[in-house]
Amino acid sequence: MNAPQPIIFLGSGAFGVPTLAALARTHNILAIATQPDKPAGRGMKLTPTPVAQYAWANLPSVPVFKPDDINATPVRNQLRALAPSACVVIAFGQKLGPELLDGLFAINLHASLLPRWRGAAPINAAVLAGDDVTGNSVITLAQRMDAGLILAQSRRPIDPATTAGELHDLLANDGPALVLGVLAQHAAGTLNAHAQDETLVTKARKLSKADALLNFARPAEDLRRQIHALTPWPGVRCQIGPHPVKLLRVATHTQPSNNPTPGTLLSTNPALISCAPGNLEILQLQPDSGQPMTFQDFTRSRPLTPGTPVQPR
Repeated sequence: MNAPQPIIFLGSGAFGVPTLAALARTHNILAIATQPDKPAGRGMKLTPTPVAQYAWANLPSVPVFKPDDINATPVRNQLRALAPSACVVIAFGQKLGPELLDGLFAINLHASLLPRWRGAAPINAAVLAGDDVTGNSVITLAQRMDAGLILAQSRRPIDPATTAGELHDLLANDGPALVLGVLAQHAAGTLNAHAQDETLVTKARKLSKADALLNFARPAEDLRRQIHALTPWPGVRCQIGPHPVKLLRVATHTQPSNNPTPGTLLSTNPALISCAPGNLEILQLQPDSGQPMTFQDFTRSRPLTPGTPVQPR
């Protein structure tokens, strides 16, 4: 077994929590840096990041830094003074300057098969594009976003029924073994790094609520990707007759529709919406102020008939 290494961990989002937990079991976490608390929820209460919450509950002896600027001289000097052998960065949210990283073995876990989907939302981008496979990459840090040398990768097929939120959790749980393996290879001097092919780079842009607006005059397959890519955030909403809902999981049907108008409920069992081309089957939805449920459970107290209009909102 490899000797524990002194490590600093930089991360904010839930994606890094499984790897942080694994590092805490196998290595010596000297410090954690995460984003400052931010307003969240209906009350806009200041809320710690998922990494900070995990550290508070499970690693009470590890100091947690919440700097506005990780590169500020006082913060940088404090972290460097700990004399870590490695720095693990996962969804931290701030760019790291060369003064912080100089001479330090620093690695980043990124949720895509780089060079595909560099950027802010790689998991959503993979689902939205209809990729058959995705994975994780461990890379060195570079001044250009996600452009470092590739140290290791893992692969995972994308099931058409899988949402971005579910894929996020699967990839997050794939991360620990990949990161621990890279740290072990670094300690043994057996790492084999290679550069990314710049001709294959694709960019994963940051998402907004505007990306969730449906257009039933588009192909059903495009809408399936859109709905699954934007679940759970920002969520794809529509109105079925008088009922506002969020669509959570759907499937596509290629059979032609007798109704030429896109956005019409063609049947209730299965629950088919006409698109152009194809039809979209609602498998799971969530009414406003309600819990996720199947379409059949939804209609038990909300009778709907074929011909009901389905409108984006």
